[in-house]
Amino acid sequence: MLAALLVSLTFSLGLAGPVFAQTAQEQINNGLCAGSNLQFSDNPGQCSVAGTDATTKINNIVHTVVNLLSAIVGIVAVIMIIIGGFRYITSGGNDTSVTAAKNTILYAIIGLVVVALAQIIVRFTLSKLTNS
Repeated sequence: MLAALLVSLTFSLGLAGPVFAQTAQEQINNGLCAGSNLQFSDNPGQCSVAGTDATTKINNIVHTVVNLLSAIVGIVAVIMIIIGGFRYITSGGNDTSVTAAKNTILYAIIGLVVVALAQIIVRFTLSKLTNS
């Protein structure tokens, strides 16, 4: 009787071993990921960055690119306004030169307005994507 009990206990522990091993492996994986500020993903042996997803990453990239392009266009527009002002001052009353200088300043200001509107549209669109 005691031998049958020991055999059945050994057999039941043998079946439960893989269950314990799986939870132990998950605990090890989660511990390794947590030590590096990562989160264990559904794929075996892989960690993912905690709190981020594909939409957030894409939004951050688009936001960074738009900010960079806006800064470049803004710098160019300010330089063009300065050049237009210099051309206006040095035109000496020549109608063609005055018109060209005014157009340079006008187009630079239009460029700044377009960049500002682009920033507003991109921020609005990205905020709607993250809220959905």
